[in-house]
Amino acid sequence: MSSECESRLNRRRFLKLATAVAGGIGIGAVTEHWLLRHRQPVAGVTIYRAPTYGAPLERLIREGLQNYPRVLERARGGRVLLKPNLIEYNDARRVNTHPSVVQAAAAAFRAVGAREVIVAEGPGHQRDTELLLEESGLGEVLRSEKTGFVDLNLDSIHPVTLPSNYTRLGRMFFPAAVLAADLIVSLPKLKTHHWAGVTLSLKNMFGVVPGVKYGWPKNVLHWRGIHESIVDIAVALKPGFAIVDGIEGMEGDGPLRGETVNAGVLIMGDNLTAVDATATRVMGLYPESVVYLNLMLAHGGTINAGRIHQLAETVKSVRRDFRVLESFAFLKQPSPWRDFVRGL
Repeated sequence: MSSECESRLNRRRFLKLATAVAGGIGIGAVTEHWLLRHRQPVAGVTIYRAPTYGAPLERLIREGLQNYPRVLERARGGRVLLKPNLIEYNDARRVNTHPSVVQAAAAAFRAVGAREVIVAEGPGHQRDTELLLEESGLGEVLRSEKTGFVDLNLDSIHPVTLPSNYTRLGRMFFPAAVLAADLIVSLPKLKTHHWAGVTLSLKNMFGVVPGVKYGWPKNVLHWRGIHESIVDIAVALKPGFAIVDGIEGMEGDGPLRGETVNAGVLIMGDNLTAVDATATRVMGLYPESVVYLNLMLAHGGTINAGRIHQLAETVKSVRRDFRVLESFAFLKQPSPWRDFVRGL
């Protein structure tokens, strides 16, 4: 499917959703049950300034973790799986989660008492994961930190019933390493995306879908709907924490061909929808216009800025104006039902 065609479908899907909701409001068809189902819980999102990868990243992550006692409880004595964004290597473009952020996260979770920390990824484009580890510099970091790595494309797999089932697949197969983790931590890069609009902690979970079952580049997820797949994976696996590498982000034709933005932030939290909504705002975009973030409202997600407690820095103090492709220019405008979402 071409990126132009996919972008048209994404916009059409969002407009259909927005029109249905707006029309429901106009005729009084939105019931109390629907409102309760979409009521947004209060969430805390932490933003730290980190101007370079030489900043004290481990200390910042350790400090940030103190804001999330339930995450600490799950990590202590448990198996923590770190899922970075490791998709391709291009020396001229900041495509992947920087190895320094992965290293800092591993050290921070060990410092708070994790029994085991592993890094795991199933690249969707580059089939030679070992080559990708070496080219990206992540392999050297893993060796120096004595941190294990699991190639999720080749791990043993097990079927999981999809509670949300937006893709109509009924079930998906996931790697054993992911299913055995006590805490899944998404470590994405702060990027725009030429099909989904933005790619952050929720979209980053695409990499847990095993290539041994779904192939490369895992086109079944695109055929069944990118937004639907994002939500089905998140609801099934329930990743418990996110740390967004926004020190260097990507704008324009992300996730592979965009340009670098020195945004200088780390963004973290235990409600991944709230983290992604905050990161979207940091990019100068409206999360209310991102389809999969709206779908996550039915599954404990939070978009409403009034229900997100910003810890450390404010969005306003670190906001940047990320460029998007013309087909996603609507992300820079309030959505047709933004005021309704804000009121929930």
